[in-house]
Amino acid sequence: MYKRIQFTPVFPVLLLLLFAGCAGSKAVEDTAASGEPGSVTPTEVPETVPVHEPLRPAPAQHIDAAMARAGRFDQGKMWTFEHPPIDYFAETYDFTPDEEWFRHARLGTLRIPGCTASFVSPTGLVLTNHHCARGHAVSVALEGEPILDDGFYARSLGEERMVDGMWADQLVDIRDITPEVEAAIAGVSEDDAGREQMRQEAINGVQERIEAEAGPGHHVEIISIYNGALLSAYVFRRYTDLRLVLIPELKIGFFGGDPDNFTYPRHTLDIALFRVYDNDKPLEVTHYFPMSSKGIKAGDPVFVIGNPGSTFRLSTVAELTFRRDVQEPALLDLIETRLAALEALQAETPAEGQDALVNRIFSLQNARKLYTGRVKALNDPVVTARRMDAEEQFMQAIGQTPALGEQYGDLIGRMREVQEEKRTYGDAFRAFLALNPASSLGAAALRRALVVHEYVGPVDTLRNIPDNVHEELALIADQPAAMQAAFLAARFQTWSDRFGPESALVVDILGERSPEEAAQHVVEHSLLTEAAGVIEALQAGSITEADPAIQVVDAIVEKLTAYRSAMAALAVEEQSLAQQIGRARYAVYGVETPPDATFSLRIADGVVQGYPYNGTVAPPYTTYYGLYDHYYSYGPDTPWDMPARWLTPPGNFEMRTPLNFVSTNDTIGGNSGSPVIDPDLRLAGLLFDGNIESLSGDFIYLTDRARSISVDARGILEALDDMYDADRLVMETTSGRFAESEEEADAILSE
Repeated sequence: MYKRIQFTPVFPVLLLLLFAGCAGSKAVEDTAASGEPGSVTPTEVPETVPVHEPLRPAPAQHIDAAMARAGRFDQGKMWTFEHPPIDYFAETYDFTPDEEWFRHARLGTLRIPGCTASFVSPTGLVLTNHHCARGHAVSVALEGEPILDDGFYARSLGEERMVDGMWADQLVDIRDITPEVEAAIAGVSEDDAGREQMRQEAINGVQERIEAEAGPGHHVEIISIYNGALLSAYVFRRYTDLRLVLIPELKIGFFGGDPDNFTYPRHTLDIALFRVYDNDKPLEVTHYFPMSSKGIKAGDPVFVIGNPGSTFRLSTVAELTFRRDVQEPALLDLIETRLAALEALQAETPAEGQDALVNRIFSLQNARKLYTGRVKALNDPVVTARRMDAEEQFMQAIGQTPALGEQYGDLIGRMREVQEEKRTYGDAFRAFLALNPASSLGAAALRRALVVHEYVGPVDTLRNIPDNVHEELALIADQPAAMQAAFLAARFQTWSDRFGPESALVVDILGERSPEEAAQHVVEHSLLTEAAGVIEALQAGSITEADPAIQVVDAIVEKLTAYRSAMAALAVEEQSLAQQIGRARYAVYGVETPPDATFSLRIADGVVQGYPYNGTVAPPYTTYYGLYDHYYSYGPDTPWDMPARWLTPPGNFEMRTPLNFVSTNDTIGGNSGSPVIDPDLRLAGLLFDGNIESLSGDFIYLTDRARSISVDARGILEALDDMYDADRLVMETTSGRFAESEEEADAILSE
């Protein structure tokens, strides 16, 4: 008998998105600002606990009381448009935006697949990052056209290339649906098993009604903040006719490559331009951000509008401790082992066949830096101490109101118990991490075996394969045999490390073989190694329990099923507690504390400002001089190589133009492509990354060193004008005047 394996994610493993900065706010925030002096005593911060041991007290590090005090904005400045901090902006920046200012900021910003973008002209021109646009650029390249090597510029409207499958969402309306949903479940207790189902049914009903009211071309998403304490219906207008207008060469759009990723000073033109069309004509836009040729200076306030992906700043200390000791190290280990396999494969792959491989390697290198930063942040005693202080203040505030204390007083303790229970599954967590058919970090043969395992009998011939099996198998792309073997060997080694080499599971899989030998055996003898013929082999009965990949799944199925079942139950309890804690936070603090990021539109305030680093000081700006200095310092055939066009710049190209700058805005992955605007709603820059110090921003918002990194609007205009001779784009993005071609633009400018 074959046991059914459920593949529903239990604790979602975050997407390996290209990351964009996470930094701070205001002039430099006093990292100890908030709380009464002397209200915190030196804090004991537990050190890392071994993965497979239960949570227990550990040797402590003593932290100065001021360092341990939670700051006013430790939980961030990712403000929602439902609750903009108008009074705070006025107090901090002597700037009081009105309702129309926020409306303009909201409607000028777009959400595109995985990133943010914005309108920068009244005729539908859209600006985002190069790294958000590369895949789309490749999709419109003509046969044999090296579009990433040479870049692309449509010198006329007719040359702009339609991008199939790309979309841009504009948030046109926000409706608070919290009262309606709460009314639908009024009187149902928190412990009622059907409460969550009733709540979801009410949400679905509201969503369907609003979507019908919005009409064609619109869609509605229900945005949950404060873990469900507040619910908003976001109504989006979706644009689906987007055309590529300009993308620089890869060497300049990704100047510095992976070594420069999450670093500053930076010198990269990480930009791309599209245009939105409506009825085959450029879209007429009222709300957009013209580019500022005047620029900004150190100390000036700037506002980032974008869609930050996810943060964990409202998680309890116990949840963060589980992440510190189990989840993040496990993810980092997974990334490092798979990256090593891909890099070894790259060394054996001819250069002309490396494009897809290089992209995957970059993504994992990016992820490795991200998770390394997360692990470091979670082990930072100051971060832990401040989070502990914030939680203590939260619990005291609950206790000061009897009604809140009775309703919410035990939540933190109950969440701690759930995390301790999860910790007992630490070995299984590591062993089975990303073990599902959808994970590209697993060997294709094993992923296919997971799909077909439950349908394969010892000798039966299957004549009717369910459609979902066809669909799931079709999604699993073939991999080189060497990659599959390396991924399998890494997985087998992890099982040996976690469960012990003498465990029945490991002995069944390895026998007398090493992990590498066992992996090679699976790849060479399984009919699931290649996609071709799998369905036919299933129907013919050729794939049986004797298949090596099926045997691997058979060896783990009992332990895997038990683990998934236990963790699924804990996930339900964890989600329920998180929702109640979110409501408690909202009851105590209201909207004065911004919610965690949810890939929904936010506005983050900050100032342009350098910071101390590496024994010196990082400047607020870099210039094109620095770009050329890096090229001549490192030389060609390095990540700081330059495309041919840039090696011989025109005489009027101004090297001293600001290229990149840093600011204290609160940003995270998903903010890539976010417009950075000044108080006059002009585009000052385009956000594309954060420095290495900003990686703690997943858990806490600090501004002593963390910075967001943006392309300066002046650098963009200088490149468009003098390097790409894109006069029509310069004119359109600065004055709003539209020209269908470069010739027409030249004629207008010569008047």
